[in-house]
Amino acid sequence: MKQVDWVNEYIDQTQEKWKKISGFIWENPETRFQEYISSKYLCEQLEKEGFKVTSGVVGIETAFIGEFGEGKPVIGFLGEYDALSGLSQTCDVDFQEAVQPGGNGHGCGHNLLGTGALAAASALKKYIEENQLKGTVRFYGCPGEEGGSGKTFMAREGVFEDVDFALTWHPNSRTGVQGCSSLANIQVYFKFKGRSAHAAATPHLGRSALDAVELMNIGANYMREHVSQEARIHYAITNSGGISPNVVQSEAEVLYLVRDQNMNKTKKIYDRLCKIAKGAALMTETEVEIHFDKACSNYNPNYTLGKVLEQSLQEVGMPSYSTEEYQFAKQIWNTLTDAEKQNGEYFQAVSSKRFPIHPEGPFLSAEPIPFDGKGFLSGSTDVGDVSWITPTAQCMYTTSALGTVLHSWQMVTQGKSSISHKGLLQVSKALALTAIKALENQEIIEQAKKELQAQLAEHPYQCPIPSGVIPTILKESLLV
Repeated sequence: MKQVDWVNEYIDQTQEKWKKISGFIWENPETRFQEYISSKYLCEQLEKEGFKVTSGVVGIETAFIGEFGEGKPVIGFLGEYDALSGLSQTCDVDFQEAVQPGGNGHGCGHNLLGTGALAAASALKKYIEENQLKGTVRFYGCPGEEGGSGKTFMAREGVFEDVDFALTWHPNSRTGVQGCSSLANIQVYFKFKGRSAHAAATPHLGRSALDAVELMNIGANYMREHVSQEARIHYAITNSGGISPNVVQSEAEVLYLVRDQNMNKTKKIYDRLCKIAKGAALMTETEVEIHFDKACSNYNPNYTLGKVLEQSLQEVGMPSYSTEEYQFAKQIWNTLTDAEKQNGEYFQAVSSKRFPIHPEGPFLSAEPIPFDGKGFLSGSTDVGDVSWITPTAQCMYTTSALGTVLHSWQMVTQGKSSISHKGLLQVSKALALTAIKALENQEIIEQAKKELQAQLAEHPYQCPIPSGVIPTILKESLLV
């Protein structure tokens, strides 16, 4: 039996299992480093599949590793399962309606991501067993991707050092191997301390920490003109000092997330930002404490592995959709803004060059986007740090209507749909097929390693999170 036929048969025969797992995680959305229900459930599923599970990896309660087999090569699948705060949403509807007002929701599709990677790992395990092959399969349960950089903390502790290559994916409104880099980022708290006083009777005795936060934000906003076009500077005031305007605020805090094309550029922005914070403290006669929260490196795509993954995507093929599924995608499309629709229309234009548009309309991706490595991803991912340690390939796969924006209620509502499940199943086939090809032709692995080694010779990797910084749990997760 051909490799692709074997993979298709395995995933098709076990598909109900993967749909159930994904649905369970969707129904229990948990934010960064608080994925207690999801991580426990996934560990149980790994054990049922015959993996040996180690939980609480590197001191993170919701991080875990499932392992099967022995010896080389060691093949890693990266899974995520964290959700986002404030994105609670009813499933399979074309209007915004929270399940729990203010609650969490899977606005980035990590319920699908983790399950798809698990299905692929299970397929590879089964293939190794049936063919009596040598090799180790690992599923990495990676918490806190959204604003926590869980993989970067894991990378700092060396858990990926002996992996020969890693594979992962991400839900999207389009399909294709990610051949471009992402932005590196650093997230940091600036905590200002001043002196309280009566804002009317004795304002001259007070020193406002909130004034310092506001002045810092003004300084940062002026800096925007003097950074590269690719750079991003975001902030949120996490403590305004209270709700009483007649009290000079003695404490205030702002959280910054800065990004640029690589970590060296990002660190330069971070250093400038620290100077601005100190300047704001000087202007207001307050004190500032700087607390490094997390960071992640830019993604380094491996083209050797990427080409194999692209071939696997083509062999597996895109799913076929029913008229009802196109109709639902159209309903979601109609909830999008004009700008979001234009984004979707662009990708449909790319895919419609060779493939016909469905009679119901161009509301679902028709084919994979070519793997060309152009441009950059304006977001960030902690997969980046893994990709500088071991050859890594990542793809996007269609699980939602064209134009659907990540971190939106539209993404959440489609998270248990038949469209998303079809994407989950197809991408798990492609990931498993890629791993099988590399396992049975280990020249692929050697070439992938040579490619990475050449890059590291020019750009050595250093984990961007300093020793001593530990993962923190927030009341609200922050968008990555």
